[in-house]
Amino acid sequence: MTAHIDGKLGDFSETVIMPGDPLRAKYIAETYLEDAKLITDVRNMLGYTGFYKGQRISVMGHGMGVPSMVLYGHELIHEFGVKRIIRIGSIGATQKDVKMRDIILAQSAGTDSPTNAKRSSGYHMATSATFELLHNAFMMAQEKSIPVKVGNIFTGDLYYDPDEEMISALEKFGVLGVDMEVAGLYGLGHQFNIETLAILTVSDHCITGEETTAQERQLSFNNMIELALETAIHAEK
Repeated sequence: MTAHIDGKLGDFSETVIMPGDPLRAKYIAETYLEDAKLITDVRNMLGYTGFYKGQRISVMGHGMGVPSMVLYGHELIHEFGVKRIIRIGSIGATQKDVKMRDIILAQSAGTDSPTNAKRSSGYHMATSATFELLHNAFMMAQEKSIPVKVGNIFTGDLYYDPDEEMISALEKFGVLGVDMEVAGLYGLGHQFNIETLAILTVSDHCITGEETTAQERQLSFNNMIELALETAIHAEK
């Protein structure tokens, strides 16, 4: 048990799927998991463990932004024995050929957050997904005819960023989209030698101005969820 997670060693599976929104964690547990049990609800950051196709899987929210992501990720790794984290969530597209509701497998993530530099003596190291998870997710998507894009993304510290040049810079460098957590998760993976992957759905478009509703983001994006679950149970075998 920690100040932020009301559980004990063994309550979580070695693989945890983590959406930002705790209500999405609740939706996944109630919709996809069998015999799902609520493990933690401290500060309403809901976490569950249940079974998907006979394999034990956990799902828990991580909140918004790098600090929240790495707080929960750190405690899951060090206090609860978690060895694999798959983030699912929304992303804003920064390329014209990336469309609304496209699924992106984030192979790496740049960032303007100082968090990872603190992990690496001030150097800005590249952060990337675990190749095996990335490869498995891609192959699973091919098998299930779920179209995905694989590429680099950017993790920003500010949702309302005053930098008017950022989106055009990301577009110029071929970055597929911008989120607020992935670089923090991948930094944890590199520092503590755990497996990490982000599977993201385009919820808004930074170039065209299109966007989904809050309810759509909370209760839909099922292709992303199912791809994460299939990737998780494949990794657990």
